[in-house]
Amino acid sequence: MKTFLLACVISVFALSSHAQVSKASLQASGLTCSMCSKAVLNALQKVPFVDKVQVDIKNQTYNMSFKENETADFDALAKAVEDAGFSVAKFTVTADAGSVKLQKDEHIQIGNQYFHFLNATGQQLNGSTTFTIVDKSFTSAKNYKKYSALSKKECVQTGRMASCCTKDNSTGTRIYHAII
Repeated sequence: MKTFLLACVISVFALSSHAQVSKASLQASGLTCSMCSKAVLNALQKVPFVDKVQVDIKNQTYNMSFKENETADFDALAKAVEDAGFSVAKFTVTADAGSVKLQKDEHIQIGNQYFHFLNATGQQLNGSTTFTIVDKSFTSAKNYKKYSALSKKECVQTGRMASCCTKDNSTGTRIYHAII
């Protein structure tokens, strides 16, 4: 019985220490006034897994923290901004990556999410790491074109990050393209 209880306690600690995304920063484009900024703020605050949103009006940036033990859905955040009538110009994520060695064109799991690091060159990630999502809904068209040419992996076709890489065909898991 003691062994069983010890195993349960260890499992709980292992699950609670599982790496995850803790916050994100989103820069919106197309904002022209304080009413625009307020519309984006209201849209982001309605997303269920968002805990807090702080606005930096000068830089048109929304700094978000997420509710504990909930998985952030970056696509839902981009959709909220788009539904408010604007677009995402830049999207950065801060996550506890644990201890991971990045290799170019490798899919890395951080928490419940998968990332394809386009410019990785063997960097060692330890602990809290900030990186930028560069999928089409998370960056400007110019940057998307530049970043999509960085990968030679099968999921990238004709110099563009193809939809076949947005989901892992074997698991159906969403994969976000990122740069470090």
